[in-house]
Amino acid sequence: MLIRTTTPMNRFTRQHFRKRPAFWRRMIEHSSTADGMAVKAILFDLDNTLIETSRAGEVALKKTSEFLKTTLGLDDSTVCTICDKFKQKLFHESFDCSAGQTIDDVRAHHWEESIKETVGNCSMPSLPAQCYNMWKSSRLELLTLSPQVCNLLKQLRSSYKLLLLTNGVAQTQREKVATAGCEEFFDAIVIAGEHKEQKPFPSIFRLCFSMLEVEAQDCVMVGDSLDTDIQGGLNAGVRATVWINSAGGAVSDGSVKPDYTITTVLELPDILAQLQ
Repeated sequence: MLIRTTTPMNRFTRQHFRKRPAFWRRMIEHSSTADGMAVKAILFDLDNTLIETSRAGEVALKKTSEFLKTTLGLDDSTVCTICDKFKQKLFHESFDCSAGQTIDDVRAHHWEESIKETVGNCSMPSLPAQCYNMWKSSRLELLTLSPQVCNLLKQLRSSYKLLLLTNGVAQTQREKVATAGCEEFFDAIVIAGEHKEQKPFPSIFRLCFSMLEVEAQDCVMVGDSLDTDIQGGLNAGVRATVWINSAGGAVSDGSVKPDYTITTVLELPDILAQLQ
């Protein structure tokens, strides 16, 4: 079943939750139903589900591009080429922690290669590291949970077990989790990059179920990626999958089909009410 919600985001403010105590009472009552089908736990993705990683990356890239223009005296087109190359290297990144490098080393090297491929050898050996540090710190500054998301998680945790399940390099994801202050809102946090398999493999989901002491059919998976979050939830046999489709695009033919679709995680309570 595909649910499309058109309610605008600005409806979901802190007052939205404070003014709906009856709704949350019903959620608690329904969650304790004896039919064996009640939702007991919610698994959340992190990037572009709870925090706006893509937007933060673009803002950080713009700040770094201004630094490059000032430092090297380059025009907009040349700087844009450098930044585009960095984005491509980041997108196709393959990191092996056993190779003796940190993720910081690898990403600083992305900047070094991007600059060299565009303008040749740089006369400032420290520039790639400076670019990386500026991009990284600027991005992390923006990776925060909004007050509305914090309030949502607090309210949900009164009725459900909550687990954060995120793919990615362990160091990078741990830094995001710490910066965003996620720990206080979840019963457990799983960084899939610290394990043998990541989403969409069922094994990482089974680990989550075990940590929460629930069964697959007790859980809802919420995330923005059809390939990892939704496919992973389906592979693991969860009760329902909820796709965060912030761009509003249609599911293409041949793609995995989520059970529900919303435009922001703040719409999740309406879906949970339908599942009770």
